[in-house]
Amino acid sequence: MNRILKTIAIGLSVLGFGFTCTVPAALAQACLDRYQIQEAVTSGQIRSLDAVLASAGVDGSTTVLNVEVCDEGGRLVYIVGVLNPDGSALNLVLDAQ
Repeated sequence: MNRILKTIAIGLSVLGFGFTCTVPAALAQACLDRYQIQEAVTSGQIRSLDAVLASAGVDGSTTVLNVEVCDEGGRLVYIVGVLNPDGSALNLVLDAQ
């Protein structure tokens, strides 16, 4: 459900609609802030975004719109909003470790 809300938010923001979305606490994921992400990459706890995207085979012409690192069921994942060259927007959930 949370990924669906985020995908909708990405799509609407790409179309120029601005809104905020409140997700119930039960659906919220524990996500790292940007400093925690940098520290996790530096310490080797997670791979860099570039390495994760490359290993997932994401085309280099894909535009990254936003990035989160969240705990999903005890594992850290990147949730990456991307805009594909064809104009489609979607969220990728990729293993960060």
